[in-house]
Amino acid sequence: MSKSVPALPQDEVSGSMTSICSGDFGNLEVKGSIQFAVEYVNSMKELHVFVAQCENLAAADVRKQRSDTYVKIYLLPDKGKMGKKKTVVVKKTLNPVFNEILRYKIEKQMLKTRKLNLSVWHRDTFKRNSFLGEVELDLETWDWDNKQNKVLKWYPLKQKTAPVALEAENRGEMKLALQYVPQPIPGKNLPTAGEVHIWVKECLDLPLLRGSHLNSFVKCTILPDTSKKSRQRTRAIGKTTNPVFNHTMVYDGFRPEDMMEACVELTVWDHYKLTNQFLGGLRIGSGTGKSYGIEVDWMDSTSKEADFWEKMVNSPNTWIEATLPLRMLLIAKISK
Repeated sequence: MSKSVPALPQDEVSGSMTSICSGDFGNLEVKGSIQFAVEYVNSMKELHVFVAQCENLAAADVRKQRSDTYVKIYLLPDKGKMGKKKTVVVKKTLNPVFNEILRYKIEKQMLKTRKLNLSVWHRDTFKRNSFLGEVELDLETWDWDNKQNKVLKWYPLKQKTAPVALEAENRGEMKLALQYVPQPIPGKNLPTAGEVHIWVKECLDLPLLRGSHLNSFVKCTILPDTSKKSRQRTRAIGKTTNPVFNHTMVYDGFRPEDMMEACVELTVWDHYKLTNQFLGGLRIGSGTGKSYGIEVDWMDSTSKEADFWEKMVNSPNTWIEATLPLRMLLIAKISK
């Protein structure tokens, strides 16, 4: 087993959060259409998406009847940075012309498990995004040999009806154990606060976002502390959807009154080249929605997660085990 030990400082509480899925869907009407074509280039082993133009888009600037538009594409279910491609922003028009080819390096057989998602966005001067519509193609049934599928076609833009990738799907499970070691007996030359021990044993049935490839690891943060020294992580385990980590993390500085205010955030990631793709997570705490009297978004434990935390607090010096389903999380912003 591997082990690491930072402290839990008594800092001010922050409720600052950031979403795995960025974008402001705004209140703009979805209208108009987009013209594009898709082709798989066998010699290059690349998927090419030729984004030509849009027409009759909704106006973000109603007075001047114009939008500053760009197109973003994903090969779902991959919502990571490596899977995102986008055009330049074309300003001050409801009929933007892009004429860009966006490329994916991917094996042809892997496209059978993908959906091509094209979404159109307005970006304002403060770099805020407003959703203007989307089109989604299921590549599982796409006929790559049909020449008609390689020519430019117009597609009507639609409202976003589906949740973000994997949000409603199975994200797998984590098998882990927690132990609370409370404040020692007064008078002895020992630390004055208790510890929480976190034993990440393994994950089960993790989703595959890159075909058959997976290189997963687990991050841990004890909220409300979002400093870098609060973060710990396991090593990365490759080539399996059921990685065994057997990694123990120890956090000290827990006073008895902290146990209702702190929260263990565990997130699972797929490491690929220079990026990490979020797979799922847990947030184990009291689930009261508050920390030290302040309302915070991250104190949102499910009933199973809150029960697990309560059992640990009520059973000091004892390992409490559980297997919990991973879920979508809003991730706390990390401070320096």
